[in-house]
Amino acid sequence: MKLRKIVERLQKLHPKEIDLSLERTKNLLQKLGNPEKKINCISVVGTNGKYSTIQALHAILKEANYKCNIYTSPHIQKINERFVFNDQPLNDDQLLDLFTEVEEINNGSKITFFEILTVCYFYFASKFPNNINLIEAGLFHRFDATNILTKNLASVITVLGNDHLDWLPEKEQTIERIIFEKTSSLLESKIIIAKQNSKKINNCIKKTILKNKSKKIFFNEDYNFGMNENDFFYYEDQIGALKLPKPNLLGLFQLENISTAIATSRQLTDYKITNEHIKNGITKIQSIARLQEIKSGKLKKLVKNNQLFVDGSHNPLGAKALNQYLQSIKSNKHIILGMMSNKDHEKYMSYFEDIKSLTTIDIQNQPNSIKGSKLKNKIKNFKNIKCETSIENAIKSINLEENDIILITGSLYLAGEVLNLN
Repeated sequence: MKLRKIVERLQKLHPKEIDLSLERTKNLLQKLGNPEKKINCISVVGTNGKYSTIQALHAILKEANYKCNIYTSPHIQKINERFVFNDQPLNDDQLLDLFTEVEEINNGSKITFFEILTVCYFYFASKFPNNINLIEAGLFHRFDATNILTKNLASVITVLGNDHLDWLPEKEQTIERIIFEKTSSLLESKIIIAKQNSKKINNCIKKTILKNKSKKIFFNEDYNFGMNENDFFYYEDQIGALKLPKPNLLGLFQLENISTAIATSRQLTDYKITNEHIKNGITKIQSIARLQEIKSGKLKKLVKNNQLFVDGSHNPLGAKALNQYLQSIKSNKHIILGMMSNKDHEKYMSYFEDIKSLTTIDIQNQPNSIKGSKLKNKIKNFKNIKCETSIENAIKSINLEENDIILITGSLYLAGEVLNLN
């Protein structure tokens, strides 16, 4: 109860949810003694794959006995997920104490919720100066609250695409502007660039970071991976080749994220990370709501022997990756969809092929989400589409046959609701 109340107070410190600027964050960090200057960080920017890349990198570093702190957003089930220190999320009492201390020092100054959470993270991270901090950038990067570091170990650019366009000027809602926002202010250290969806995007990244003096490691130029039918995949970079076991995450897109994490780990030359650490680490990746199979619980009982997946993808890039995985499975696929209002709903669904049924739903307790009925009308040309009032009713309404699968997707907020309900 106390934690919920202080969270509500912090959310009211600024009239806007997002107000792109670095000054408020810098001012509060200065009052706290600039803790961001006392820590070792790896910054991760991109449109998709940030969370999975961080979790894969964390698994490798943990296997090598290096302690990590992790900052990601948004949270799926509990706000504690955003505050991982010494490989464990803070408990409610620890988080309450942290928020209380920073709230008192802020003394009512105007600051957005994400900004003060970011300050809280950096402040607590400074208590572990030897840990490696894995930092996920929020909206874009240039004016994101995480972009206040003066040095880091490396920067990672995951796959880039069109998302959050409503935060850009109307005439500049382009992939070129997104790439500029995300990559133009990266620090000079090492930059690892993941596989991109086109040569145009790759070349635009190269152009934007051309004057950055960092060592640059590009997918397909400096590192690569290949598939193998016998539950192995092969990774190769300028250091050498690795024959690796199948990771514990599903989908080709996750192999791309994992390969980026491996490339990053091998660039941390001040840390001793062996091939064995990589081999073992990639089989122990902890990932929530990223093509996560629900194997037990309340909702699983409703589908009986059929498979139930939840995935927080919410943009066309995510839909494309999901469909790629679904197409590798020979079974009927049913999608339950809930999305936020500002997403490209029609384009998101346009990437899915051979879907047996589509059921739209509301996302509870999310005022910025689109109603299931309105969502249904927007994509009404989709075959076999209906709207249901709840997640449970949506599952029950599907006429399942043997070996069918259900995928609940469209929003990280919906994924959190699913996991909490289950």
